[in-house]
Amino acid sequence: NIKTKSVDLTKNEIVSEEINSYDLVISAVPGFMGYETLKTIIEAGKDVVDISFFEQDPFTLDELAKQRNVTAVVDCGVAPGMSHIILGYYNQIMQINEFSFYVGGLPFKRTYPFQYKAPFSPSDVIEIYTRPARVVENGKIVTKPAISDIELMDFDHIGTLEAFNTDGLRTLLKTMNIPDMKEKTLRYPGHVDYMQVLRDCGFFSEKEIKVGSYNIRPVDVTSKLLFPIWHLEPGEDEFTIMKIIIKGTSGGRKKEIIYSLFDRYDEKSKISSMARTTGYTCTAAANLILEGKFLRKGICPPEYLGEDKTCFDSIILYLKKRGVNYFFNEKLL
Repeated sequence: NIKTKSVDLTKNEIVSEEINSYDLVISAVPGFMGYETLKTIIEAGKDVVDISFFEQDPFTLDELAKQRNVTAVVDCGVAPGMSHIILGYYNQIMQINEFSFYVGGLPFKRTYPFQYKAPFSPSDVIEIYTRPARVVENGKIVTKPAISDIELMDFDHIGTLEAFNTDGLRTLLKTMNIPDMKEKTLRYPGHVDYMQVLRDCGFFSEKEIKVGSYNIRPVDVTSKLLFPIWHLEPGEDEFTIMKIIIKGTSGGRKKEIIYSLFDRYDEKSKISSMARTTGYTCTAAANLILEGKFLRKGICPPEYLGEDKTCFDSIILYLKKRGVNYFFNEKLL
């Protein structure tokens, strides 16, 4: 019973016109369109939940959102998204010294050389391998090259995966005062080697080069070549895996909190794991706004949702009812 319409969302006036009669908007456009789309939605005075993961700082729209009396929840997917919601909750009840999370979406079938399939926007996937990663070390923001600090990690259900720095902390760099924070993306071992070669040879470059009588961007050609290879087949089994580690003190005792997620393609609904884990987090937040349970105005990253125990518990339950389960473990250090 979902009605769809095909329109050009690069035109702000069309976005404004289309959203005029609605109470809330979910923005799921590619990252390069995300900031301007969000700005247009806020200017229209509409509450919004955004999962476009754009590069720009969303807090530059905070004053505008407050002027328009808009609740704008940004980065509300799986990671960033649930990773930040969980951190926001624990930041209220303990003193956190270290936060890290590891996340990846992968096909079960490993096909060489890439051993990867892409469930979302091509341009956003390639940015993972090119955008410098910001981490926090000893209380200072440190920028590291993309695909750096590679480490191997073992996971139940899957085995060994490789993890590398990516720029997933995002709003946490401003909202959290935690001495050490990092985010890493997970892939099958060997995948990173191929991505480094393509990147270092210029295949991901956005700078135009002249080929015959044409000016082209190498990244556009690379996308056209790779994504038919990386396309998930209908019904193809894939999974989302995440590990969140929080270390700190509570009641004078040192603790380590670990949340683990392993979710896979749903045979019954025919919905991919990446769609489930990202989309259901987004719609959980949308429901909180529509039901009047989250009323904060301005730019609201997911950690603001997690700060409210009622919202936190509601999101966890909402996901659980849809088969997306986060398993929790706590131990004393």
